[in-house]
Amino acid sequence: MLDCSKNWHTFLVVLLALFGCITAAPGNYRRPTKVGLVCCEAVSKAVIPPSIKLTAYKRQNALKPCVEAVIFFSENEKYCSDPAARWIPKKMKGLTEIKE
Repeated sequence: MLDCSKNWHTFLVVLLALFGCITAAPGNYRRPTKVGLVCCEAVSKAVIPPSIKLTAYKRQNALKPCVEAVIFFSENEKYCSDPAARWIPKKMKGLTEIKE
């Protein structure tokens, strides 16, 4: 009888330890991750001046509130451009496309 209660006591200790590990897990695993919305909500057909050194571009699909756009990147800025603008293909040549 004593041996049975000792096993029961060990079982409870292990069970409580497991429960403690599960409830003490970092909060990041129990909450959804917040994603900030960063996209073009408007575009311009204006030509980006040659004096601005562009480094890359990215195509953005329309998914409200975002609009269809080609985003050009310089070292410090992002430019939301209308993909239907006639000058876009020429600006894209030689630039790296960022795909996500």
